[in-house]
Amino acid sequence: MADLHDPSSAHGHAGRDRAHACDHDHDHHGHHGHGHVHAPASFGAAFAWGIGLNLVYVMAEAAWGVTSHALALLADAGHNLSDVLALAAAWLAHVLSQRAPSAAFTYGLRRSSILAALGNAVALLLVTGGIVWESILRLIEPTAVPGGTVMAVAAGGIVVNGATTLLFARSGGDLNIRGAFLHMLADTMMSAGVVVAGAIIFYTGWVRLDPIMGLLLSCAIVAGTWSLLRDSLDMALDRVPRTIDQAGVEAYLRALPGVQDLHDLHIWPISTTETALTVHLVCPIAADDTLLGDATEALRSRFGIGHPTFQVETPAYAGRCVLADANVP
Repeated sequence: MADLHDPSSAHGHAGRDRAHACDHDHDHHGHHGHGHVHAPASFGAAFAWGIGLNLVYVMAEAAWGVTSHALALLADAGHNLSDVLALAAAWLAHVLSQRAPSAAFTYGLRRSSILAALGNAVALLLVTGGIVWESILRLIEPTAVPGGTVMAVAAGGIVVNGATTLLFARSGGDLNIRGAFLHMLADTMMSAGVVVAGAIIFYTGWVRLDPIMGLLLSCAIVAGTWSLLRDSLDMALDRVPRTIDQAGVEAYLRALPGVQDLHDLHIWPISTTETALTVHLVCPIAADDTLLGDATEALRSRFGIGHPTFQVETPAYAGRCVLADANVP
């Protein structure tokens, strides 16, 4: 529901530390739309199952990898361990992002989901870099690998990782959940590659296939992770979400009845599922509740912006507003 604030109140959303350093004697309405899109609560169970299954499997795979001196198994175990930690971080962020706002954190801790997504991407790339390094060393100095053992253990990984991947298959547009999904998908790919490598090594004795498969899978993981890294960095730096046409939003706002001009338009993500907007609208006459309500609903339904804030100014005042384009250095 839209909230209208008294002209004497502080203008601009409390969670956005933007000083609307304008005199408050002009005709002014503040308006806040609070539409949010949250990831389903059932992901809590998905995280619990995913972490439990993978932790048990990591310990078993690492033990077999050490005793059999199989790089493919150790690499897969290391990757799985990083994913257990990443899943735990994503789960924590998922919980924190749903905490209620406070006086210190007026948006709550929604941005923790962005940090978790970024951490997932960085962790994936770091672990993949380690696999690449070890694979290169094994190409230079090949080591015998028991193909049968490798196949058996990695086959279990396909089941565990594949099942966990399905738990996060429906991310609902949440970049944090998407990061967890990509982690588990990468694990499933790695396990499948290990099975293939183990089978070929078992029948041919070509031990160099182990590090070659490690390199090929690393390339696939980097390719799949790149968009997660890009999108999470975009969100961390308050970039306009790629799914939102800023020019289209501005054109819509300028075409609103009674709007003569606008300035100080900002669109940014406040979590992996929520987008906010602030703008100063210049109107010759006071904007009524219908105009602001219609604008809020249109921004939510047409552009996916569920948290808009409007500051309405008269033309006479707009020229003196320090945030007007002409007055910004």
